[in-house]
Amino acid sequence: MQAWQVHENGEPSEVMRLEDVETPTPGDGQVLLKVRAANINFPDALLCRGQYQVRPPLPFTPGVEICGETEDGRRVLANPALPYGGFAEYAVADAAAVLPAPESLDDAEAAALHIGYQTGWFGLHRRAALEAGETLLVHAAAGGVGSAAVQLGKAAGARVIGVVGGSEKAAVARELGCDVVIDRRAQDVIAAVKEATGGRGADVIYDPVGGEAYTQSAKVVAFEGRIVVVGFASGSIPSPALNHALVKNYSILGLHWGLYNTKNPKLIQHCHEQLTELAARGAIKPLVSERVPLDGAAGAVQRVADGVTTGRVAVIPGLTEGGAA
Repeated sequence: MQAWQVHENGEPSEVMRLEDVETPTPGDGQVLLKVRAANINFPDALLCRGQYQVRPPLPFTPGVEICGETEDGRRVLANPALPYGGFAEYAVADAAAVLPAPESLDDAEAAALHIGYQTGWFGLHRRAALEAGETLLVHAAAGGVGSAAVQLGKAAGARVIGVVGGSEKAAVARELGCDVVIDRRAQDVIAAVKEATGGRGADVIYDPVGGEAYTQSAKVVAFEGRIVVVGFASGSIPSPALNHALVKNYSILGLHWGLYNTKNPKLIQHCHEQLTELAARGAIKPLVSERVPLDGAAGAVQRVADGVTTGRVAVIPGLTEGGAA
């Protein structure tokens, strides 16, 4: 089979190589899946760079989120068990963690429903207890993680403010349903949020960016507000001033979604059921901005790493250059 292999750490476009390799053999408790679509996540770039919390032995195949097909023909969602990731024709996954793919979504959309939307659901509902009528601020609102949070916030009845970088991403954020869109390249984020909230600030802030975005968050969080720390796409990990959290009376909440797989896996299943229902009634629908064939994966991972994409980019092994599967 064909699979992308990383033999040394570095930038995705430089270290990912498409090779002919043996189809992996599943171990105990694992299942072999034919990859129907693999969604690209920022951690795929971090894996290539050797900067992710999980460091599989070299060589490995990246791709942490797929819609696959079991040997008996079932369409499922899975997080492949590295080193046999999803940017390949076949991947391996833990059988106990495989979830049914929602019938209302196609393969690429289904592949994009898992990590980003589960992270959003746990962040907004489990950690921050977002309530209808509250104001939700989402950083990088047009990206893969942010777009999921925007849709989930709207589905929960929140007023959503999206922060983006550039006019094209601003247009995407509006299409996603943001009530207010702030272009950080053209506007003062802090002043714009205060204006949009009458000086009160945002009740919940969803931050997958870190760095300057977190600094802005601390200045615009409302009384009894909650800042959900999801990741550090900026590459800068902030050091929050706890005296500031005390004086302004807000909470800083960390979210490591992957821990639920080991600490409370039943919640993963419950969340998937909630997401499936939301997708079935059209309340959420993953934004897939690009669908690329398998041989385009390295360039696509690099674009995600560089922050120039919107929504999700899906790698589809059966796709041809003309776009037909």
